Order: sequence, then C-alpha cells, then structure tokens
Amino acid sequence: MTATLAPSPWPAPANSPSASARRFGREVVLEGGARVLQWVLQRNCSITPRQLGAVYLSLCALAAAISAGFWWQGARLVTAFASVELFLVGMALLVYARHAGDRDVLTLAGRRLAVEQRRGQRTERADFDAEWIAVEPAAGQGSLVALSERGQVVRVGRFLRPEMRSAFAHELRGALRRAARAPHDSDTN
Repeated sequence: MTATLAPSPWPAPANSPSASARRFGREVVLEGGARVLQWVLQRNCSITPRQLGAVYLSLCALAAAISAGFWWQGARLVTAFASVELFLVGMALLVYARHAGDRDVLTLAGRRLAVEQRRGQRTERADFDAEWIAVEPAAGQGSLVALSERGQVVRVGRFLRPEMRSAFAHELRGALRRAARAPHDSDTN
C-alpha cells in the first residue's frame, strides 16, 4: 500500500515539539493493560456542578432570610420577585451545569482512532482508521479540526483556543502517522 502526503494547510507551530513530546495528549493504560494515546479536550470550568448547587442553595437561603424580613415588615411583594429571580438564576445555572461536562475524547489504540463527543446528555462516537484519516482545518486558520475518512467527518477542538488548534492538529497528525507506520499485529506472527 502506498500513500501520498500532501502539505499541511496549517503552518507548523513555531515551537514544534519533538515526536515523543506531547502537549495535548497523554499515554493512558486501559483496564486490560493496553497502552493508548488519549486526548481529552474539555471546557475549562472553575466550579463543578455539585459546588454550583451548593452555592445556589446558599443563595436561596440568603434570599429567603431577606425576603422573610421584608414579609414581616409588610412588603410581601419582595418575596414574589425574589422567587422569580431565584427561579431564573436556577434555570441559567442548570443549563451551565448540563454542559459543564462537555468534551471531546480522542483515543488512539493501535491503528484505530476513536472519537467520543459529549454534549449535554448526548454522546456520539466515531471510529477511524489511522492509515486513512485526514486531519484538516474545517474552514480556515484557527477553525475547528476536521477529521475525515471515507465520507465520515467529525469536527473537534471547540474547547481549544483558536490559536492552539493548529498545534493540536500537528500533534494528532504526527501520532496518526506513527500509528499507521507501526506493524500490524498479524505481521508479527
């Protein structure tokens, strides 16, 4: 089998890491003892959904105490407005918490790249062959990274800053090339 390598549409990063150095990916040992390369691209959330719930409950308790004081003074409408406000803040925090765990997980095991994308409660999975996958910008410089093979296209990198996407694509492309050059398990017998 032969392959033709076309020049990358992205310029190589100025501080291009060596083949063994990884900036985004890491080596992971799975339950069966298999070593794989894995890239986890996720939101930068400074507070977990559980911590957010605790903050919201303390906000509700404080608002209830203040509303009770106004209720006792005869201003009963303050409680209604505080309740509406807390309901709306709760809805906004719920939307935030649902998407706090959004992420893209790329796992390179042997010659297979598995891409798992989680958005809210929905998880999508795609599998690619390292020998045939193309890693290209989706639209232009700084755009999402498009992974394509035989008509199947997946866009990753939405949780990376635009200026870091080309370095990520360069690292992923290098790992895929090394995986494609590795001997098949059936070749070693």
